[in-house]
Order: sequence, then C-alpha cells, then structure tokens
Amino acid sequence: MDESIQKWLFDVKDAISEIEGYFVNYPMDFNKYKNNTLLKRAVERDLEIIGEAVNRILKKQSDFPIKNAKRIVGLRNQIIHTYDSISDENIWAILLKHIPLLKSEIDRLINKE
Repeated sequence: MDESIQKWLFDVKDAISEIEGYFVNYPMDFNKYKNNTLLKRAVERDLEIIGEAVNRILKKQSDFPIKNAKRIVGLRNQIIHTYDSISDENIWAILLKHIPLLKSEIDRLINKE
C-alpha cells in the first residue's frame, strides 16, 4: 500500500478514536450531546479530518475501496462550507451507525497490508 494512503488511513483511525474518547466518561446521550457546543465542535472537527483524509486517498487512488467514500467527503464539505445547515440529529446518526462501520473497515484496510 502507498505510504501516504497508509498515513491517511491512520489519520482516519485516530480521528475515530478521538470521537470514541469523547464519550468514555460522557454518556452517549443525544440531549447532552445536543446541548454541549464544545463536544459538538470537537466531533465535527474529527469528522472534517476523516473527510479530508478520505478525500486525499481518493485523489491519490480514485478506486480505493472505502464504502461511502464520496458521502464521507460530502459530509466534510457540508461541515466546512455549509456549517449552518448541520443537523445535530444527522451527526448523531452518523456517530451511532456509520462511525463503528467505518472503524472496522479502516482496521481491515490497515491490517490487510
């Protein structure tokens, strides 16, 4: 695997670990998330990092096998460029449904070498 792609995969892995870390001593409770601006901004920043890393991977290798890669990049663009349209409910659904799947996918890609 290309060294730069490997580095970006680890960036995704690290950002996911950071997101998980925010909830170690803080329950996964939507209402508490919704009312904690600092936590929301931290999560959004890590989602930006994930999206940027995936974007760089796709620029290097457009057929790189990450499911929903274009949607991940699209979320990054939405957070950065249309921040005022970000829905707490959508971000929460991503945290619950998509981040665990992405984590296992990234782990498989990293360990595939």
